[in-house]
Amino acid sequence: MSLRISRQHWQALLDELEDARRQRHLLTYRALIERLQLPSPAMQTLTAALEHLAALDARAERPLRSSLVISQGASRLPRTGFFECVERLGRFSGPPDGTAAASWHASEVVRVFEFSYPEEQ
Repeated sequence: MSLRISRQHWQALLDELEDARRQRHLLTYRALIERLQLPSPAMQTLTAALEHLAALDARAERPLRSSLVISQGASRLPRTGFFECVERLGRFSGPPDGTAAASWHASEVVRVFEFSYPEEQ
């Protein structure tokens, strides 16, 4: 998937995720799209950027910062595509909507909160 996000938007995304990590809170896809003011198709752009970031983090053997972004639905989990992405990266396997996914996500979020990411990205 080609990444079509401006350098400014990419840096803003990293900054938002770092703020969320430091404050130990999660962001919804919608809130992130609004804060970054992503142009249409915003959700596809955000999803592609988060999957790209997940691949970078996985390659560097770091916790996945993209796990901080969740749906605003009752599940409070990322979208199905996130779990498909992390399965491709070899980080998780199983149905994206089950208890295994929820517990994997919860532990990954804690790992992100406790990890210090290098400045240069």
